[in-house]
Amino acid sequence: MAAKILANLIVMGSGILVRGVVQAYRQALQNASKTGVAQETLQNAVRRGSKVMTEQEARQILGVTEQSSWEEITQKYDNMFERNATNGSFYLQSKVHRAKERLETVYQLKDQPIQVYQIWVATVESAEPK
Repeated sequence: MAAKILANLIVMGSGILVRGVVQAYRQALQNASKTGVAQETLQNAVRRGSKVMTEQEARQILGVTEQSSWEEITQKYDNMFERNATNGSFYLQSKVHRAKERLETVYQLKDQPIQVYQIWVATVESAEPK
């Protein structure tokens, strides 16, 4: 008999506790949506989930500016990559490598119109009668 009463008290107490937790969670969600914290949290989760390095991050890692030439970037990359290969960490070495890869795409896009123009000029020059 005492065990039955004790079991009923445990079940009722846990039911009340679960309802309280659910109600507190709902209230927290309402408060977050009012202050915009929910949107910010969602954006941060998306950013972390994508794991794509931005151009700005890449430039900070390599210590270069937007005006830096590709030769300067590769020189800094080689220097930092070798330093981390000998007595650094694999994590930092991979960050340096990813930064170079990210900036490679940016500089390839910058050079692409020039290459297309050069191909066009070469085609036109070869087509001209001599």
